[in-house]
Amino acid sequence: MTDTTSVDLTPEMPELPGPWRARVPAYDDIAALVQLRHLDELQGTGEAHIDPAGIESEVAGQASWTRRQIVAVGADDVPRAWITVHDRAAGRALIWGYFDRDVVEIDTIAGAFYAWAEETAIAMARMRGVTETRLDESPFAEDTRQAGWLAAAGYTKRRTWLHMNRPVTAEDATLEPRAGVTVRPVERHENGFPVAADLQIVHQMLEASFEDHFNSYRESFSEFLQRQREEPGHRWDHWWLAYVDPEDGGEPVAAGTVVCSVLSAPEGGVEGSYVEYIGVNREARGRGVAKALLWTVFADAASRGRDRVGLEVDDDSPTKADQLYLALGWTTDYATDSWFKDIQLTD
Repeated sequence: MTDTTSVDLTPEMPELPGPWRARVPAYDDIAALVQLRHLDELQGTGEAHIDPAGIESEVAGQASWTRRQIVAVGADDVPRAWITVHDRAAGRALIWGYFDRDVVEIDTIAGAFYAWAEETAIAMARMRGVTETRLDESPFAEDTRQAGWLAAAGYTKRRTWLHMNRPVTAEDATLEPRAGVTVRPVERHENGFPVAADLQIVHQMLEASFEDHFNSYRESFSEFLQRQREEPGHRWDHWWLAYVDPEDGGEPVAAGTVVCSVLSAPEGGVEGSYVEYIGVNREARGRGVAKALLWTVFADAASRGRDRVGLEVDDDSPTKADQLYLALGWTTDYATDSWFKDIQLTD
């Protein structure tokens, strides 16, 4: 058993140039943080659809439990920079940095914030008793300034991700899987909560499906469930399992899964659906399982009056998933890059 009594998950606040100082964000900062992230997305994508409920969860809700974060404020005590360290899994910390580019001292603040984030991620790794950890940040692909901050902090660009959307049509409501493939919702109890056995199948399916992905790592069942429940768009009735008929007969066997969430409605618009994860067993690939799962998502979205289905995919996917999505009507809205920094802990 690892002794964690001396582990401090909150390193000292970084020194910032006057009049700036660092502090932990509070509930009253949520409106300012919504605006900060709005500016970040506007700069990176040309538009922004920020969900205030998601930011509230990160600052003062369920999502805050697995995060450590600080903001930079001036004389008016309004956040102009915000960095978060998310304890994603053992040996994995996601870093999210948002910075007001109009602040003259922002380059210095960014450097201090990334140094603080690294110290915090190391403290999280020590608490878990692991000897190495990876810092992972995903700035917009066109954001050369943030890329410069990350490079200066020792990060390396590793991958590009395509963020795609597909419009939902009335005809989608009639889509059905091809013969030999059955898709059903994750079974739920009378009170709406899912049956444990089905959740375990989903987790096992995703762990196995992503083993050949460059960024694959083990995430425990409890970590996986906690992370899904943190999302404001999380809904248990947006989880499905796919089964295929064995070629030699017998009972259908689990072959794939898709986990979706709800995209918040933009002002004057309607909600969308978002594919958080889709995975298919290697043995079942090529049998139309992925397409059947996606058709199920389309049909569900159409039945709910949604106008779009979004997802994110590696532009160098070993399964060529991006080609499937293009063939099914998705188009790329924007791209982000994965920047990693691997750290070996010392005594």
